[in-house]
Amino acid sequence: MPKKQKINILWFTKDLRTRDSELLNNIMQEDMPFLAVYVFDPDFFQQKQFGFQKIGKFRAKFQVESVEDLKNNLAKQNIPFLIKYGKTADIFKEISERFEVVKIFCQEEWTQEETQLQKKIRGIIPNAVWEKSYSQFLIHPLFVFKILDKIPMLFTTFRQKIEKNLLIRPEFESENIVYNKENIVVESDEISLQSLGFEDFEQDKRSAFPFSGGENAALKRLQFYFSETQHLSCYKETRNGLVGKEYSSKFSAWLSDGSLSAVTIYHEIKKYEEKFGANDSTYWLIFELLWRDFFRYVSLQHKNLIFRKAGIKHDPYFVENNPALIQKWIDGETDSDFVNANMLELKNTGWMSNRGRQNVASYFCKILKQDWRIGAAYFEELLIDYDVHSNYGNWMYLAGVGNDNRNRTFNPEKQAEMYDSNEEFRSLWLIK
Repeated sequence: MPKKQKINILWFTKDLRTRDSELLNNIMQEDMPFLAVYVFDPDFFQQKQFGFQKIGKFRAKFQVESVEDLKNNLAKQNIPFLIKYGKTADIFKEISERFEVVKIFCQEEWTQEETQLQKKIRGIIPNAVWEKSYSQFLIHPLFVFKILDKIPMLFTTFRQKIEKNLLIRPEFESENIVYNKENIVVESDEISLQSLGFEDFEQDKRSAFPFSGGENAALKRLQFYFSETQHLSCYKETRNGLVGKEYSSKFSAWLSDGSLSAVTIYHEIKKYEEKFGANDSTYWLIFELLWRDFFRYVSLQHKNLIFRKAGIKHDPYFVENNPALIQKWIDGETDSDFVNANMLELKNTGWMSNRGRQNVASYFCKILKQDWRIGAAYFEELLIDYDVHSNYGNWMYLAGVGNDNRNRTFNPEKQAEMYDSNEEFRSLWLIK
């Protein structure tokens, strides 16, 4: 029996980029051929929770675009990239039958489905060494846990302690390294929306997020929002907008699949401040990145409690199980025009503003009194920029079982008056 070729694997999951890639940087330093791998796992497209798919058509399309873009960028660096459709464990078994896998480089995970999947792969390739990265964070855990013994319940406490001596790592120089080791010939699958079980669709012309997936689109948007238009200088004033692609940075979808790193954004903000000046708005985008990190640290500390009805507070959470009310919320047929407009935007585009998300979630939990986990599951299916930590963190927060000590309820009529006084947003989505 011929001896198997020894290789390392760079397993891409939620880190679909070549710029500021710690794993790509590290695996390039190894004296070993390696294979980059991405798996479109049917479990993530077919599984259901509360009747909703884990990934709907909008995020699936964005994901296909992101992986295709990554393939093109890796090709420029001469890096072999295997893209497969199938159960992840089965794909790794096939790889292990052909190669002797020495090391697996991947992003660190701690939520249930991801850790279970890694456990399965360990069982298939028991002798492989795992090298993991926390590069989904802005602030590295080593820095955070040097300052904090545990993550505080309140974001303000977290921010104030962390900001005092904030230290952000430099970007990894990874996008210009060329792979010059023995080339590994592999055959990838052709992936499309149809092969993932979805019909092709045209983007709704009203969408506030008319962007493609992938690192190149992300960096193009970053350049546009920063140096080309200097929109960053008025981010704080415009971030609560509702109509059009110019309000807010719109970085969240690329951040969620790792096409863009929070560290890259941070350093680009600092360069921007040197060139155009610092103000409340330039700080506020960093403030929002800290919120994103905070929800990651909350889930890192509390693990699967973020998926439980009582949340991380362990408080009783009483709900009225009313499928008809839930369906009205989904279809934009509630008693609130503002909620309805936001829900129709989500249903038709896979996007909703931050202001909208707070209002529709609060309405679902506090006015309709339904189980917040159902709303979170619906968002998981629909949102292009779905991120497990932010999604469940925000839903817990608005349900009163998370990090909000005030347990507030949004008044959608008052919010509509404040943020849609001319009814432009509601007119866009509600048929009169």
